[in-house]
Amino acid sequence: MTSGRGALTALHLFLVWVTMAAAMPALGFELVVTAWGGSAGAAVLVLALGVPLTVGLLAIAGIPARAVVPLCGSVRQRLGWAALVFVLGTLGVLAGLAAYGGDVDLGSASTRVALTGVPYAVAAAFFVPNRWVRLGAVAALVAGVAYGGFVGPVQAQQGRQVAEIARYHEHPELLYLGAAPPGMRVSRAVVGPAYFGVEYHPVREGYELGYVGLVVRSPLTQTPRCPEPVGKGVTCTVDVHGETRMIRRLPGGTRDITLTRRYHDAEVEVTSKSLGEPGLRRLLNTLHPLSNAELESMMREKVIAQGY
Repeated sequence: MTSGRGALTALHLFLVWVTMAAAMPALGFELVVTAWGGSAGAAVLVLALGVPLTVGLLAIAGIPARAVVPLCGSVRQRLGWAALVFVLGTLGVLAGLAAYGGDVDLGSASTRVALTGVPYAVAAAFFVPNRWVRLGAVAALVAGVAYGGFVGPVQAQQGRQVAEIARYHEHPELLYLGAAPPGMRVSRAVVGPAYFGVEYHPVREGYELGYVGLVVRSPLTQTPRCPEPVGKGVTCTVDVHGETRMIRRLPGGTRDITLTRRYHDAEVEVTSKSLGEPGLRRLLNTLHPLSNAELESMMREKVIAQGY
């Protein structure tokens, strides 16, 4: 390709890009506004008038390319070329909209407007009878598919995960976890605005019974003390270390045991009907700040959620 034909080809693709980067956002905006008004007939009318007008503008943009693109040699050929470029480019725009709807980052609003014209310029490049121009179009197409279909979604997922972790870490002073008792696992965790709750159930849930609940919250009182009045069948004591022990006797000889202990600036409560005091104290003794690895594991297993 001579320098003159190269410059003419570059001008041709530039005009296609500029024309469609201006026309398609305007057409899309008008279509959205009309559809938002609830009139399907008006939206169809916008398409019926807007699409031929856009194809016509694209055909005008192809006039300078008559010397380098055989399909732009005559008015009839140019209209056919414009229709093909419009269809192929619009498919690319729709793919971009689908990727954007999947949270793929396509830059700022002005960048997204500029990108609107790129699929049309790439489509037009395939009609230029030059190997290097077409190879460039293939490279651009492959890059777009790779980013929109693979790289972008991975980055979007990582961004969502980082944002979710940040939301969970809004109150790190409450994010403490105890090691699961033998034969049990964390089955559910809730991060609330002023508490962190964890439920432990048997690993073989459905075959074995058992439950342990852990709640980390801001202290309810300045000093540990038993609630007043203590209900019938309930005994409550506070030891010299400030640990509160409350036992509620239930029908059938079952005991509902609750231990409450201060831990740094938080108050931690564990309760169970199936695990005895030694097991509950072992859980309290293993309290530690929730690590990122533990949080990410809970997120992968979908056992943690935001509470209110």
